[in-house]
Amino acid sequence: MNKRLIILGIVILAASVILKIVWTGLTKIKVDNFKPAAVMFVLDSSASNQKDLPEQKKLLRQICNLLDPEDKIKIIRVSEDAYLIYEGAPFNGSNINKVMNAFTAYDEKDYGTAYGSGLKKALNYSVEMKKLGYMPAVVVIGDLENEGETDKQINWNTLPAEVKKVKATAPDLAMMFLYAHPEKLDQVKETLLPVLGEVKLIVSPKQNCDRAIRQFIHALER
Repeated sequence: MNKRLIILGIVILAASVILKIVWTGLTKIKVDNFKPAAVMFVLDSSASNQKDLPEQKKLLRQICNLLDPEDKIKIIRVSEDAYLIYEGAPFNGSNINKVMNAFTAYDEKDYGTAYGSGLKKALNYSVEMKKLGYMPAVVVIGDLENEGETDKQINWNTLPAEVKKVKATAPDLAMMFLYAHPEKLDQVKETLLPVLGEVKLIVSPKQNCDRAIRQFIHALER
């Protein structure tokens, strides 16, 4: 009888220890706040940006490789005009390379830069992707030079209001501008900082892109 009581006591003690360990582990588990991201790339393939384009395409792929399989991307090609050339998974490297090589090839007629049109498309897609449950972000890769038709260029006077309108639907919107001259990037900072804030607005010339990308991933709350 005593032997049975001893065994029962040992079993109860062991069970109590195990339950305590399990309970302690469960209380330390944090709720997963992961939010899938939708990143809209605006890529300049105009004649004036061709010298840096090979590096910029590699940079775009580098950013894609840091995203999650649940994320989505869209690539908007900007030159004389702006249009969507890819949408889908960020890790579909073969197809991403194919479309970028096919639709960003040098054309001496493509001198204009429809950054304004490209940004409008990217911001519109941001609203739609937010409705689908994604955290939207816009990444602009190029020199930000205004060339070609004026109505397709960036209107720096109206851009803050356009971004603010998107933020009404997507308050977690992030934007990053890469590869432009510091003078252009300073204009971006002065124009959009009051709307986006320091964390959600990242700008960088080509010399500091790696650090900017780390900031961007942080802005996606990763």
